[in-house]
Amino acid sequence: MKNMNQSAAARIQAAEAKANNGLVEKGGFAARAQKAAANNQPTSRPAPTNGPSKTGKPSGKGRGNNAPKSK
Repeated sequence: MKNMNQSAAARIQAAEAKANNGLVEKGGFAARAQKAAANNQPTSRPAPTNGPSKTGKPSGKGRGNNAPKSK
């Protein structure tokens, strides 16, 4: 069996809306299909270009990120 994807869930939701005068039941099959499709999406995102240090060194000048503001 194939995993639910976003386009299949959209087709299910469109069919339900068409059959119910534009309404989609909360918690209904179309909603569960959308949730399943969202859960099947890849979640890995690239790290931000100016993200936290991966070297363990403190932030500061020349590191490419900002040092903490002094109080």
